[in-house]
Amino acid sequence: MFTRFFTSSAVAAWTVASVLPIGSCGPTAPQDVFPRTPAAAIDVKPLASQLSRGAQIYYPGSELFTNYTVRWSNLSPPTPNVVIAPGTEKDVAQIVKFAAKRDIPILAYNGHHGALTSLGKMDYGIQIYMPQLNTISIAKNKSSVTIGGGTNSKKLTDALWAAGKQTVTGTCECVSYLGPALGGGHGWLQGHHGLISDQFESMNVVLANGDLKTIDTKSDLWWAMQGAGHNFGIVTSVTSKIYDIENTDWAIDTIILSGDKVEAIYKAANEVFIQNGTQSAKTHNWSYWQNDASLDAEKPVIIMYIIQEGVKVVDSRYTKPFHDLGPLKSTPESGTYHDLGAWTGIALDSPPCQDFGFNNPRFPIYTKAYNTTAQKKAYELYASAISGANSPYTNSIFMFEDYATAGIRNRPADASAFAFRDVHILAAPLIIYAPTNKTQDDAVKQLGNQLREVIREGTGSEEVHTYVNYAYGDEGTKSWYGYETWRQDRLKALKKKYDPQGRFSYYAPIA
Repeated sequence: MFTRFFTSSAVAAWTVASVLPIGSCGPTAPQDVFPRTPAAAIDVKPLASQLSRGAQIYYPGSELFTNYTVRWSNLSPPTPNVVIAPGTEKDVAQIVKFAAKRDIPILAYNGHHGALTSLGKMDYGIQIYMPQLNTISIAKNKSSVTIGGGTNSKKLTDALWAAGKQTVTGTCECVSYLGPALGGGHGWLQGHHGLISDQFESMNVVLANGDLKTIDTKSDLWWAMQGAGHNFGIVTSVTSKIYDIENTDWAIDTIILSGDKVEAIYKAANEVFIQNGTQSAKTHNWSYWQNDASLDAEKPVIIMYIIQEGVKVVDSRYTKPFHDLGPLKSTPESGTYHDLGAWTGIALDSPPCQDFGFNNPRFPIYTKAYNTTAQKKAYELYASAISGANSPYTNSIFMFEDYATAGIRNRPADASAFAFRDVHILAAPLIIYAPTNKTQDDAVKQLGNQLREVIREGTGSEEVHTYVNYAYGDEGTKSWYGYETWRQDRLKALKKKYDPQGRFSYYAPIA
């Protein structure tokens, strides 16, 4: 796993400063605390008196302003000059209404891993920091849960598990629950139930004018919120379906192989997992290409995570074809759903959940199967770029996420704004490098697009289907939301109706 490739020296240290809660002792106008900061350009005094006592306002120069604006990726980040952490759902409505009347840009934020370069277009305004809205309330009939808009995925998973329940959430433990969901949202349980957004029953959403509305399937906006939701409002809470825990046992076999076997590896993956689109709902296969000098000093290794639900040992029919290839290392493990994050290197204490100050652009593309010729070509290009101690990209990862997909494909293709229900594999080179200059950024963009283009050529399609939550930021609305004219027209019409001024236009914007 890639935990060994990051060092603590990448972590920044912050200076302790003041924080002012609304309604606390001290100055009633938060801007009086730091009168010489750039935030003074936004006079929040009229807003402060309308917020709840639990709301918080942070300015540049304070420790928490720094902590709450730091990004997982430093490539083209947003640069707000005031942060407001609402204490209630109504606070969010007040903030948006205040900003709308004054034409002040706004951006909701709840942690990792949104990294689209379009976010950098926010160079002034209010960041609405959501984590105080983290309530979790299971219905009396135990068929649904109402989740606050600032809730973390792991917190939700743990709360439901304690009640004997579970639902689809993002796989990485540090991501928010709703961030991935508004772009559809992949998860370990999607083979059974579909995307995160497929579980929604209703939601409270603050619209561009500041109105707080409760919507469900009767609203024309409902369709758009499931796949393109970042463009239409700030979801302050959502009610989702939940399910009894079907299996407490999970198992994994982590098999590490040499890159010179790339074609044989993915030929086997097609046969064992993809199975012409009939993959089991209880198996997942992720693979990472990354450097590990202890196993191969010259080129990236290929790590195969073979995961099975409901067993203590992964069935040999899934693992034997890869063991037959002569792995460099194999690590079988057994546990529960809670172990998946640590096994795959995406737990709360894993490197991807830390903010090291790197640039972390991804270049995702969906495919229906592995083209072994394209896999070899992409591997050789990738290896030439990241291999060697002198490569600035040595920490990079090329990810291939093959989730069980039956639950996604069980819904009609037009069921929501998520457009790519017929795919099986999410491929994404993640180029990790220290920020330097625009020349370096341009070189990384060229490399990432070259790698994606190799995979696209292997699909035989001219279209580039991307996962909006992993997007680089300039792929465009067809790649994010589907190439069908009717999809584009429907989204544009809803955008014109609900956000004609484009206030929600920093995250994969529709227009």
